[in-house]
Amino acid sequence: MSIAILWVSSPSDISYNLGFSESIREGGRFINSRSVSRAMSSRYEGKVKGKKPCSLHADLNYASLGFDQENNRNFPIVSSLIANPSGEIVVSSEQKVYDVVLKQAALVKDQMRSKGTLDVKPDMVVPGTLHLLNEAYDRCGEVCAEYAKTFYLGTLLMTPERRKAIWAIYVWCRRTDELVDGPNASHITPTALDRWQSRLEDLFQGRPYDMFDAALSDTVLRYPVDIQPFEDMIEGMRMDLVKSRYMNFDELYLYCYYVAGTVGLMSVPVMGIAPDSQATTESVYNAALALGIANQLTNILRDVGEDARRGRVYLPQDELEQAGLSDDDIFAGRVTDKWRSFMKNQIKRARMFFQEAEKGLTELNKASRWPVWASLLLYGQILDEIEANDYDNFTKRAYVSKGKKIVALPFAYAKSMVSPSRTLSSLAKAGSQ
Repeated sequence: MSIAILWVSSPSDISYNLGFSESIREGGRFINSRSVSRAMSSRYEGKVKGKKPCSLHADLNYASLGFDQENNRNFPIVSSLIANPSGEIVVSSEQKVYDVVLKQAALVKDQMRSKGTLDVKPDMVVPGTLHLLNEAYDRCGEVCAEYAKTFYLGTLLMTPERRKAIWAIYVWCRRTDELVDGPNASHITPTALDRWQSRLEDLFQGRPYDMFDAALSDTVLRYPVDIQPFEDMIEGMRMDLVKSRYMNFDELYLYCYYVAGTVGLMSVPVMGIAPDSQATTESVYNAALALGIANQLTNILRDVGEDARRGRVYLPQDELEQAGLSDDDIFAGRVTDKWRSFMKNQIKRARMFFQEAEKGLTELNKASRWPVWASLLLYGQILDEIEANDYDNFTKRAYVSKGKKIVALPFAYAKSMVSPSRTLSSLAKAGSQ
């Protein structure tokens, strides 16, 4: 199924325009960009320990309490330690993902401590190759404009440097998704994904394969963008090749992180945090993660029928069973009272992730907020449309009409103009009292 990247995209086939599935399948390069690759350099990795996970789970049946040392407050977490069938205690998906959040936030904080800002690094290119990079970024912008029209409009409010970087990340995510969800998906093998990951490692080392890679290679040089979220997205594509059922929400949460939550972690270093924000870096990353999870859960609920026709069920099996439902009910496409009740709970969970995301959007750099707010509002309206369709997501595809999109954009813009508040700090103090 399509990944729900943070940006509002048209569900169109772009494999022809990006023209790379065949190359990856066969292991070849396309455009020789060696002159550009000499201008790139590798990134570093960081790690931070000692923090406890902040839950974004909406199902609090097994809630316990965690403690945020930095803000001196309690917050709910969901089964950060769970028992597997052998009786061994293992770390939950939530804890694994939040460890990644802490690592990504540490990269930004390290740069802020060393430079006091997240200013873009100056061009580090071989003389005579800057025009090649500009051409690469322009092409990324064209792809974004064609297949993510709403988001593209929002990027025009960003500074030119941030705008180009976001375009480069967008294109890489779309190309990765096309590997397992495009017209050539039936030919994609684990080996092909291994080649794609090797290619990713090369571009992080300053050895891009083509102009799109060159744009991203330059982006990760300029910003504190780590390779792990990109690798994790590829891992999500691997899951789609071999896994078509998810036993519980813990498994589904990890999948949603891989294919969509990663986009938030990729984007925050580029979008930037508002200079006057009082929020912790971790909380902003956590909100970006929540938006990715919310978008992907919405995608899953919207596409139940479409996925079922491909033999896939992305809904938690244990929750289906608890609701008195099974895969057979989904394949039969029966909209019953049991199904409506089940869907209401699933939609409630997705909305709680959207609510968690809202807490951090205001903390982003002012010039970066509009496209993200637009994504949140428009994806949230898909849930409204599922309800309007009487929960028939078997034969009816919920979509937001063009008129509603037009109405939502100025509202998203107004939201993006709100200055960072002390909301998160206030909540932290309230929780400690």
